[in-house]
Amino acid sequence: MTKTSYDLTWDLDVIFEGGSESEAFKQYLHTLNDNLQGLSEKVNQFTTPESVNEVEALATIIQHLETVTTQIRESGAFISCLSAQNVDDKKASLLRAQVSQMGALFSTTMTQLDQKLVQVEESVWNDLLDSPELSNLQFVLNEKRRRANENLPLEQEAIINDLSIDGYHAWGQMYNTIVGKMSVEVEEDGESHHLSVGQASNKLSSADRDVRQAVFHKLQNAWTEQQDLFGETINHLSGFRLQTYKHRNWDNVLKEPLEINRMSEKTLDTMWSSITKYKGTFVKYLERKAHLLGLEKLNWYDVGAPITNEEQTVSYDEGAKFIVDQFNQFGPKMASFAEMAFEKRWIEAEDRSGKRPGGFCTSFPDSKQTRIFMTYSGTASNVATLAHELGHAFHQHVMDDVHPLNQRYAMNVAETASTFAEMIVADAAVKKAETEQERLSLLEDKVNRSVAFFMNIHARFLFETRFYEERKQGQVSVERLNELMEEAQKEAYCDALGEYDPHMWASKLHFHITGVPFYNFPYTFGYLFSLGIYAKALEEGSDFEEKYIALLKDTGSMRVEDLAMKHLNVDIEKPEFWEDAIKLCVKDVEEFLHLSQ
Repeated sequence: MTKTSYDLTWDLDVIFEGGSESEAFKQYLHTLNDNLQGLSEKVNQFTTPESVNEVEALATIIQHLETVTTQIRESGAFISCLSAQNVDDKKASLLRAQVSQMGALFSTTMTQLDQKLVQVEESVWNDLLDSPELSNLQFVLNEKRRRANENLPLEQEAIINDLSIDGYHAWGQMYNTIVGKMSVEVEEDGESHHLSVGQASNKLSSADRDVRQAVFHKLQNAWTEQQDLFGETINHLSGFRLQTYKHRNWDNVLKEPLEINRMSEKTLDTMWSSITKYKGTFVKYLERKAHLLGLEKLNWYDVGAPITNEEQTVSYDEGAKFIVDQFNQFGPKMASFAEMAFEKRWIEAEDRSGKRPGGFCTSFPDSKQTRIFMTYSGTASNVATLAHELGHAFHQHVMDDVHPLNQRYAMNVAETASTFAEMIVADAAVKKAETEQERLSLLEDKVNRSVAFFMNIHARFLFETRFYEERKQGQVSVERLNELMEEAQKEAYCDALGEYDPHMWASKLHFHITGVPFYNFPYTFGYLFSLGIYAKALEEGSDFEEKYIALLKDTGSMRVEDLAMKHLNVDIEKPEFWEDAIKLCVKDVEEFLHLSQ
């Protein structure tokens, strides 16, 4: 790497200069609105094809759809970045409302198109898809047609889309607004500091248990103060979904998330049952960690704690160099992309107040760029998060030359790419450890990620499943929400902890996101699926990079069961694949137990 110092703030001006005051962005939204109105008119005038000779009309609509889809994603990404970098940016909120309005029209237009596609006679439909103009879109067009068959008539779906702006998405925005204004008073070096909840949460990985405990309880108090408001947001979000499901005659609350993730319920059930089978090993890890920390049992705020009192920090430049170097061991394209992201300031990592908590990667498909958001404070976990988000960014990067309608990959395969990148870096860190103590510490951090995917995420899944079943009977009180969360955590962790986090339903943004319900199990899927890919990468070395890129390019146009069979030659509805992946994590635990005797 030629550069020695990287900026911790991202560059958004290269996309639209001027932030939420950007004249270029206002003009872009104006153009988007014109294109959207044009698409709506074309779909309105479109008549159901009666022969393959009418393919041109459908192909023309697809071209316009490609343009509008790209522009809506570009606009949404820019507004997300503006809101994340400054939670007090009120103009960004107004822009979001404007784009949400356009999004509702877009959804209605798509519903109208899909319902017309449903009416195409089967043999004509097959001929249309075999035509040169549409042959590369067979999967996504078949998917649109099939999903449309399960929806309500156009007029009713249009009403749902319109009402969702203020009756659904607004609740998610309200959650973000409340969290953005929250602060936690933390004492450091004898002085009090007001930290955002994101900054305070970073303190939970402190080597000092007194600090972790104090911050945890301060955060609990902060969430308790706002729990009535968050109880409203989560109840109304879920209520809107359940009412929509009821009118569509969908009984299973998992139907939508499974459809979004293009996976079968059998695959999901097999994954969780395979994990449960091996949880005993991870309980042994939690018990050993408690012993190393001089505790009878770990509490929730101890699970992510370092096992030594040495605060090991890594500068942003050091973290960047390590990531690029390790990516380069896997393949030059991934390393070169990461280096470009650092150099071109595609990453917002500054540790400052006023930012929203958490991290994300978002794509600008029109600009063919991505942006990564996080708060970097120098922990090993921060380096892992940075690698994780760069994995997301690389995934989109290789999709840039794929048809826009084939780029819409689901969360579970998105998390595969990010976790694969994270794994490259975590594994390398363990192997390159200079002392046994450092190796033990890094190995523990790696095992702790397995615990997060197998236990923490499982708790979220159990909570959300049970919450939705109770919500069908009416609103769920905050007291009951706390009970449901703690019960789920105890079950997922095999009751291995002393104190839990009953307010996680409030503190975890994922429960309040409107785009995707059950924003949990795809993480675990991605983790284990990436382990299977990683095993192949280790076996084949740098020659595997092109095969990996080919797999990523297929993620937007295949169901995951077919993707696994094509690229890994495995049946993921059977336990063998999952158990083989879990056994790799079990080996890490066994090594940790051996080294820590």
